[in-house]
Parts: sequence; structure tokens; C-alpha cells
Amino acid sequence: MKKEILQYWWTALYFPVYMVFFWLAERYTENHFHVISIGLDDYIPFIEWFILPYYLWFPFMFFFFLAFFFRDKKEYIRMMAFLCTGMTLFLLISFIYPNGLDLRPESFARDNVATRLVKILYQTDTPTNVFPSIHVFNTLGVLIAVFRSHHVLPKRFGKWAASAIGVLIICSTVFLKQHSLVDVLGAFVMAAVLYVLVYRTGRIGKKAQ
Repeated sequence: MKKEILQYWWTALYFPVYMVFFWLAERYTENHFHVISIGLDDYIPFIEWFILPYYLWFPFMFFFFLAFFFRDKKEYIRMMAFLCTGMTLFLLISFIYPNGLDLRPESFARDNVATRLVKILYQTDTPTNVFPSIHVFNTLGVLIAVFRSHHVLPKRFGKWAASAIGVLIICSTVFLKQHSLVDVLGAFVMAAVLYVLVYRTGRIGKKAQ
């Protein structure tokens, strides 16, 4: 199994290519973008402690990337087809419809470890190119693969634990004012469409069937 899955090492090359185009999209939308928000965003409070599950997204993604790569070839290829297609669509949207947010608080009511981490996040991650939320979309993609796999987290408890972490990650995007509810909804819609194309019809990633 390990020898068989290693032939797909090249799929990881997508991520550095994605980062290059994401950087270009950031430069492209730096000074001109459409502001995305709805009235409901104003009713969502800023909760700085959600910075913890927000940052947890990075080891969450890395762990499951490796877990599927080595333990479940079939679901790994499908998951990658799902994620890479969605991330490519996100890049196209960013260039065709430059977008951003104006939701971040100008100051914080408290000064603690969490707010300091949020300040670092705000300094390193611009509020542009937010639709649909890749944080949310990729989390959904991993959870779909987790529930389909019989080799990665085979026990029910593990699947639901991953789901709980996923829910916290998704919630963190709006409680930190990193995303609008529009971005979250857009991620769910794109995930639903790609789920049909990848897992139901096999139109994408057909070789993994």
C-alpha cells in the first residue's frame, strides 16, 4: 500500500503552486476590491479565544493530508480532487471578482494572549480574497473524506471528534471577523457542488473510482 500511494507524491506540488497564485491574487486586489458582508455579520460578536481553533486548522489539515496519503489511497485522491478543484475555483473568483471585508474591530476591549495572537493574524493575513472561505471549504473537504474512509479514524468517536474540531474551526472564521457569513455559505455551496461532481458522478477525479 505504501509503495502504491507514494506514486501520488506529485499531488503535493499543487500547494506551492497555489500559494504563488494566491500571492498574485493578493497583489491584484490590494487596492481595489468589492466589500462583502450582510447585516447578520454585525450581530456576531468578536470572540478572541476562537483564535485557537482558527490556528488549529493548519495542523488539522497537515495531519489528515499525511494520514490519507499513507493510509487510504482511494480517499486521498478523491479528497485531493475535491480540495484542488475548489481552491482553483477560489483563485479564479479572486481574479474575476476581487473581494474583501470591512469587519475587523479597530480596537480590542481586552488585552490578553488571544487578542495578541489575533493582532498577529491581522498583520499577516489581509482581509481580501475571502469568498468563498478556503478555511471552511477545506475543513469540509477533510471531514467528508474522514466519514467516507474506513482506514483513517475508523472508530466513530474519532470521526465525531474530528467533526467537533471542524465545527470550531468553521465558527472561528466569523467570530474572529476573518470572514462574512456570505463567505461561509459560499464555501458550503461550493462543497456541495463538488461533492456531487467528485463523489457522486465521478466527473472529477474519476481515476480514483
